[in-house]
Amino acid sequence: MFQKSGFGVRQTALVAALLLAGCGTPPSVQAPAPAPVVAAPVPETAASAAARAHYAGVQAALLSESLLRTETAPADAPFTDRNLKENFLKIALFEEYSGGQITQHSHQAPIHLLRWGEPVRVALRFGPAVPATQVATDTARVGSYLSRLAKATGHPIALDDRNPNFWVHIATIDERAAMGPTLNAEMPGLTPGQITSVTQMDDGTYCQVLTQSDDMTSTYARAVAVIPSEHPDLMRMACIDEELAQALGLPNDSNAARPSIFNDDQEFALLTRQDELMLRILYDLALHPGMTEAEARPIVETLATRLMDGNS
Repeated sequence: MFQKSGFGVRQTALVAALLLAGCGTPPSVQAPAPAPVVAAPVPETAASAAARAHYAGVQAALLSESLLRTETAPADAPFTDRNLKENFLKIALFEEYSGGQITQHSHQAPIHLLRWGEPVRVALRFGPAVPATQVATDTARVGSYLSRLAKATGHPIALDDRNPNFWVHIATIDERAAMGPTLNAEMPGLTPGQITSVTQMDDGTYCQVLTQSDDMTSTYARAVAVIPSEHPDLMRMACIDEELAQALGLPNDSNAARPSIFNDDQEFALLTRQDELMLRILYDLALHPGMTEAEARPIVETLATRLMDGNS
């Protein structure tokens, strides 16, 4: 089942020097190593510059409305164990879906509980036009965030290029337009509509994640997240936080969830304390993949009460 909800390695050449010594001959001098070849920056296209300007305006407008907040446990947004339970059930056991992408016309549909069974091995991929400074910053950010997700869930989640099952692409609008073959290779079976939702991402879709699960086990097999590199820093961080957490098994949004990134109002930009608790519930061994909302509800209620009482 599908749901909607590269980092360059510099190679250093090793130069072997043959040192000859002979009686009465001066010592040979090792030639200096050649300077590393640094790829020239890829010039920004007009389309990418326009996207960058658009997203800068979007972030400025959201901030002017006191949105994209970065607190994890704000005093003005308290929540109870009942809130935590109901928010979890709505976000984990319903899905907002319409034709391959989330839109204002999406409808809510009940689903079975989904989560990863295997370790989540994340491959981070940057388009050639992404500046080197941004590559370094985003790589550090993603690595740190994956460690936080692993701690919250108790599940292995880390950057790992050896045999990835989760690809995160940070790319320009031009690079995203040419991403079809890459997506097909990473996620066999994507529909043309799902490919188009990424390659022709509209201005109102800030980022996307596609997940593939095994219907027999209700566990995730693969995921791909696509984030425009033109986003200003805070919006890019918000996309990283939401899409990676959503693809762990929290596919829905709820306007009742506060403080939470799983809310369409954009009030909070980064993973909150309540979001962390929902991830902890999701991966608790008392729950298992494939559960319905009715089956999960009494267990979630117990777990939410325990967590809010301070007992992990």
